[in-house]
Amino acid sequence: MNSSFLEIRQVGKVFSPGQDVEVKALAHIDLSIARGEFAVLSGPSGSGKTTLLNIIGGLDEASSGEVVLDGIAVTALDEQQLSRLRRDHIGFVFQAYNLIPVLTGRQNIEYVMRLQGWSQEACVKRTAEVATKLDISHLLDKLPNHLSGGQQQRVAVARAVASMPKLILADEPTANLDSKSAANLMDMMQQLNGDEGITIVFSSHDPLVISKARHSIVLHDGEVVANEHLC
Repeated sequence: MNSSFLEIRQVGKVFSPGQDVEVKALAHIDLSIARGEFAVLSGPSGSGKTTLLNIIGGLDEASSGEVVLDGIAVTALDEQQLSRLRRDHIGFVFQAYNLIPVLTGRQNIEYVMRLQGWSQEACVKRTAEVATKLDISHLLDKLPNHLSGGQQQRVAVARAVASMPKLILADEPTANLDSKSAANLMDMMQQLNGDEGITIVFSSHDPLVISKARHSIVLHDGEVVANEHLC
């Protein structure tokens, strides 16, 4: 936690859903997130959490301002450069899991590593290591539709961390889980954050999830209304 890692500078986002209609999703967001942070974006629905995560990850384009990730100006990259950034440096965990349905758990976890050019031996070794940490070794040969929601989300987390990204972005990762599964998932993400040193930024409105964070950022109507380091 000793160096600036993610800088969000005066980021704004305006949507135009219809002629002469503008919706301001984000307004002048300024944030600094340290390397190795375990941070949460919270706030009511419509506060801008998902929009901000998508802009950080290069999935959406800011209307104004800039995002700098470990010295890389994300908001200045073209689509090809953004694709490489997402592939090589960012892991995503979505509330809908987004596993590839025709691939087994193992194949889903290995997918990004294969794209990055890892050898088969390295993929097998890393997948086994991550699966052991997340207690999903027994799920590796099953297809997603044979897994529960909690199991699918753990496979999704394994896929996100397996390629050792610099940053993991998790959008409401516990939204579709029961309270026990949600607590277990957050404990695992905390452990991965500590063991692997990966910076994790997640969004949530679940008090249980929010309580796990070390850096709390609260959004309301597209603005930061609280920004607190909890420990």
